[in-house]
Amino acid sequence: MGGLFIATSSSMNISVIIPTHNRAYSLSRALDSVFSQSTLPDEVIVVDDGSNDGTSELIEHKYPLVKTIYQNQQGVSAARNVGIGEAKFDWIAFLDSDDEWLPHKLEKQCETLMASPGLQVCHTEEIWIRNGERVNQMNKHKKTGGWIYQNCLPLCAMSPSSIMIHKCIFADVGLFKEQLPACEDYDLWLRICARYPVLYVEKPCINKYGGHEDQLSSAYWGMDRFRIQALMDILKEQVLNEDDKGATKIVLRKKIEVYSNGARKRGKDDELHYYQNLLEEVGAL
Repeated sequence: MGGLFIATSSSMNISVIIPTHNRAYSLSRALDSVFSQSTLPDEVIVVDDGSNDGTSELIEHKYPLVKTIYQNQQGVSAARNVGIGEAKFDWIAFLDSDDEWLPHKLEKQCETLMASPGLQVCHTEEIWIRNGERVNQMNKHKKTGGWIYQNCLPLCAMSPSSIMIHKCIFADVGLFKEQLPACEDYDLWLRICARYPVLYVEKPCINKYGGHEDQLSSAYWGMDRFRIQALMDILKEQVLNEDDKGATKIVLRKKIEVYSNGARKRGKDDELHYYQNLLEEVGAL
């Protein structure tokens, strides 16, 4: 395959992108899971988003084959976008620095993609680990494949660490929105799934860890405000068919109403006024 590593069982060229910020405590686990793959990637890129916890020294001493890009802290979207821009190969596989791939993750995705030529997005089932213990996902988190746009509306339907995607998709739909401090993956999956079907590997291929304080979901209150923005944006793009447009408006109105009720209870009159106006705007789209 012509990359840095001795890859097996696949003719697909893969770049792995790992954004990280002050996660030296979990980055080794993530990287070890990449280098333990039954099908190895062609390159591994770690984008260090302003870490000051010894991340660069860890990579230099333990992972000399990893390409490291350092930038002043700009957020996970900027870090992923930099990685996409630097990637040399056609297929991109993301891994968050607090997650872990299971050994056959890339192999299973390569097999699935090669069996469905023309499809360019693939995600997998996942195992959830919270505070060190495995937990069951609720039904609303159930994963699937195909035209899954409407499954993406309530909440994020694909995990970044499970995604494998062809670079041409980004040329069509754009990159992660750096102005969104959270729910940036939700926003991108909406833009992708409105235009493309996705493949789904039913076998769990990642360990997704949660419960730690530096997760974005812990750092920001009112996460639905970012989802509301993403839903407004996809409606304004005018790429949705009528069924998807109608479903989007239903979910958007519900999220706005819930958020407005919260603003009313908190006495946030300016927010309440803003979201009431937003409801009127939805009707005009």
